[in-house]
Amino acid sequence: MKKRRVTSTDVARKAGVSQSAVSRTFSPWPTQSGVSAEIREKVLRAAKELGYQPNAIARSLITQRSRIVGVLFSYLDNPFYARALELLCHGLQARGYHALVFMMSDTLQDIDSTVSDILQYQVDGLLTASVELSSKLCIECTERGIPVVMFNRTQDDPGLSAVTTDNIGGGRLAAKALLDAGCERLAVLAGWEGASTSRDREFGFRAELHARGAELFERANGNFNLEDTAQATRAFFKDRNPAERPDALFVINDYMAIRAMDVIRNELGLRIPEDVSVVGFDDISTAAQPTYGLTTVRQPINRMVEASLRLLFEQIEDSAAQPEHVMLGAQLVERHSVRRKSSP
Repeated sequence: MKKRRVTSTDVARKAGVSQSAVSRTFSPWPTQSGVSAEIREKVLRAAKELGYQPNAIARSLITQRSRIVGVLFSYLDNPFYARALELLCHGLQARGYHALVFMMSDTLQDIDSTVSDILQYQVDGLLTASVELSSKLCIECTERGIPVVMFNRTQDDPGLSAVTTDNIGGGRLAAKALLDAGCERLAVLAGWEGASTSRDREFGFRAELHARGAELFERANGNFNLEDTAQATRAFFKDRNPAERPDALFVINDYMAIRAMDVIRNELGLRIPEDVSVVGFDDISTAAQPTYGLTTVRQPINRMVEASLRLLFEQIEDSAAQPEHVMLGAQLVERHSVRRKSSP
């Protein structure tokens, strides 16, 4: 015979308090519950003896809040996004919320279908990272009153909040570092063409080259994929004379840059930075390891997560809160993958 579930009424009866006192004791906002220390102790003792656990689903029906936030990622291979997910989940839990994590492909059609499924869970908001959203989906979320915050992505939609690094400015920093080092044949290893991060970083890189009277020597796509990155790197350097190959490589993120460096050194036998200088973007932990010493453009990931959560909860708690685009400054971190400019 199935054992009957213990209810808050049972706990109230055993503790000798009202049912509302039990509800307030287990409220996600304990500092606002108005329960004295004595009553709280009675309730918790009775709950432990009876084996009671509060029903979050039942509470959500009363409060009209699921206290669940949908978190969308296309991939976690890149350590930058794995770290972002960890920080986002901790930040949500600290506020009494939980993450409902979904992985999806990069295609907008699949994303629309998956998010439609997520919305059935009555999530209080959506955080998206490494995901491009269609305008159709954004309109659907807005009409349902569901706040959406894009992390490390952006699009031209004033009704959508986004938090990014200054990717264009960061691309300019990368170009400046390579030009200041005396590099002349600068190439770009881009990411997925649909990603705003890749487009903006490359735009900034090209803009700085143009401002300095230089031209892009060569370009290829790594598609945020290690095998595509390896193939593109081989195409840049394999079986080519020094004057016919790049002497500098800007890779759109560190995840791809690390793979490119391995191919350059271990497969092609070239030296970094003597034969080719390399700059990445993100500043993942691997970039700082002595094996790589990758010069890169740092994204302030902690501040990005904090800003994303702030925007999300402002809109959850106040339906009149206006969407906002937060852009944080990028910083060049110099290590030893870029050659030093020779003295005149």
